[in-house]
Amino acid sequence: MVCPRPRGLHLRHACYKGPLKDCCAQDAPQEGRFTEVPLLSFEGQIVPLGDTAVVIALGEEIDVATHEKVKAVAHLIDKNPLEGMVEYIPAFTTVTVIYDPLAITHERFTEHVRTLLEQAPPSSGGLVDRLVQIPVCYGGDFGPDLDAVSSHTGLSSEDVVALHGEPEYLVFMIGFAPGFPYLGGMSERLASPRRESPREKIPAGSVGIAGSQTGVYPIE
Repeated sequence: MVCPRPRGLHLRHACYKGPLKDCCAQDAPQEGRFTEVPLLSFEGQIVPLGDTAVVIALGEEIDVATHEKVKAVAHLIDKNPLEGMVEYIPAFTTVTVIYDPLAITHERFTEHVRTLLEQAPPSSGGLVDRLVQIPVCYGGDFGPDLDAVSSHTGLSSEDVVALHGEPEYLVFMIGFAPGFPYLGGMSERLASPRRESPREKIPAGSVGIAGSQTGVYPIE
């Protein structure tokens, strides 16, 4: 079957040693650039999450400034592994750090985190942004919701395609499912509600819109 409207998405994300390591370590990106990571003025909070993790809260808004802080903290932890740490999870506005309670107490681990953030701010540079290009088919059997988005937004199908394929999207975080990128940068003109009756299956590689966000489904 012919793809009626082949276009592409451009996704940019930072490469960590943590949750994103597998997508960066094996193959060199076709295009990349170093990002200057600003020195972190730590104004966040460290709060417990159960008895095996702490959450470093770095902001309240999903924006580029908070995202840069999340990247900076992740980079800092990469360069200075914490005693007793199991892994860390960067998100929209937080970094959750999981530790082994049999190896270190909560109080001691929290103090290590606080000392690291306050006394050893991340140096500038050191992160590589990776640009990922994803071909996308809009409309027909490959994009059955194009007409629904067009109807909801009042835009023509051609304008929906053009607006969705134009930006360079920023990967704010990976979550929901393994490898699912939450993308920032979509035009507000494309904001559309979720389907009233969710589909039972969504093919791997599908590109979706929910509210003011867009994402790519890595698995069915």
